[in-house]
Amino acid sequence: MSHPGFRLRDATRADLPAIVRMLADDLLGQKRHRVEDPLPQEYYAAFDAIAASPSNRLYVAEIDGEIVGTIQLTFIPGLDYFGGERMLIEAVRVARERRNAGLGKAMITEAIEIARRRGCQRVELTSNASRTDAHRFYERLGFAASHVGMKLMLK
Repeated sequence: MSHPGFRLRDATRADLPAIVRMLADDLLGQKRHRVEDPLPQEYYAAFDAIAASPSNRLYVAEIDGEIVGTIQLTFIPGLDYFGGERMLIEAVRVARERRNAGLGKAMITEAIEIARRRGCQRVELTSNASRTDAHRFYERLGFAASHVGMKLMLK
């Protein structure tokens, strides 16, 4: 599906309230985020660290100037595959009123192109085990559930 006016651009500090609202807009996100005015300073500190890192990119998706999505990309060098870099996709969100219109597909497609242009060997992502709709979405885009992910929460 084509989206006239769609573009993926680098996020700015001014975009953080919209980004955090999208991240918090489901049951899992409500447990992880605090949507307040003003936002807690921890979000700005995290944004500054992401922006300063050559291995991280935080994007917002826009249609005609309206923020409709967000995605974070992290580039990870490794020794596997003869030193191939991989790209990790995280924090993919589409604004609630814009879901199911192909924007997620457009965002992921653009992210994959970024990885290709950078010469990445592969693209990876994780998705909470409870997000079965998201799993089907990613599988339709060619991702395979090839590994079992594990986490150890420290805080």
